[in-house]
Amino acid sequence: MGLNCGIVGLPNVGKSTIFSALSSAPAEAANYPFCTIDPNVGMVSVPDERLDTITELIPTRRVIPATVEFVDIAGLVAGASKGEGLGNRFLASIREVGVLIHVVRCFEDPDITHVSGKIDPAGDIETIDIELALADLETVEKRLAKTSKSSRVDKEAAKAAAVMLPLLEKMKSGLSEGQGVRTLGLDEDELALIADMHLITTKPVIYVCNVDESAIHEENEYVATVRKIAQVQGSEVVVICGKIEAEIASLESEEERREFLEAEGLTESGLNALIHSGYRTLGLRTYFTAGEDENRAWTFHAGDKAPQAAGVIHTDFEKGFIKAEVYSFEDLVTYGSEQKVKENGRLRLEGKQYEVADGDIMHFRFNV
Repeated sequence: MGLNCGIVGLPNVGKSTIFSALSSAPAEAANYPFCTIDPNVGMVSVPDERLDTITELIPTRRVIPATVEFVDIAGLVAGASKGEGLGNRFLASIREVGVLIHVVRCFEDPDITHVSGKIDPAGDIETIDIELALADLETVEKRLAKTSKSSRVDKEAAKAAAVMLPLLEKMKSGLSEGQGVRTLGLDEDELALIADMHLITTKPVIYVCNVDESAIHEENEYVATVRKIAQVQGSEVVVICGKIEAEIASLESEEERREFLEAEGLTESGLNALIHSGYRTLGLRTYFTAGEDENRAWTFHAGDKAPQAAGVIHTDFEKGFIKAEVYSFEDLVTYGSEQKVKENGRLRLEGKQYEVADGDIMHFRFNV
């Protein structure tokens, strides 16, 4: 399990620049629309100082951080869901991601063409929302026709259809108005019924305001507009300067990156803030395994019990789960070693009903 994000937005908003900085794998970038022809995929390490501290206290042969997958989708335009531009080719690419990263242009630059000829964050967001809603509408209409037809087959099918049809009609109505499914107030049972449809507009959204250097410390009116929209939707906003992030990504050492951030008056890079925002949005947490062979960070969902967390490593760990040896990151820092943690009675055995906490350090006992 990990965090995977689909980066969407209009052409020329800085998506590929941000993607390149994220993954340090240059995506094709240029000052004209439709530069990104194939969806780029990059894997990014999740910044977590706790893993560094664990490695200082428990020396190991290798260190493996958790990872985030970013998929950079070609710029969508009005009419993409009906074949305009190149964006519709990649709508399928974001059906499997966990969260949408919607990059919005919030800077002025006469040398960089805007696809609609003006800087208009609200209009840009509306354009993307409508195209994603129309793409989902097509999926819902197909399921509606299929479900309606199947309801005439037998009693069981009719019973299932009686539950599903009103839900599909509700979604059709909302999507026809450009409303995403996530805004329709569906409960968990309803969302479970439509999970196999992989609707794009059920996914949470994080808005990334791509700004110039002057707006990093003092937000401009464009960012304020995005924040108002995000507040209504219950979405998070991350402000990033693509140019600065590209410079940070080009630096070779962590020390150089820290010095650069200090010089810019920043405590962390915008991209690190984006990754942390993604974790919060999806309710993800981290536990660790540590030993002389490997120290590693693992991603799990908040609320997962010990067997589910073990299954993140391997399904056999979940199937044959017996017990988990657990202690906290804070206890390791307090006592300085795993042995001292044990001697002070802070290592404990937990069973199948234990709810794993963020920062737990775990060893699993299992039998298959």
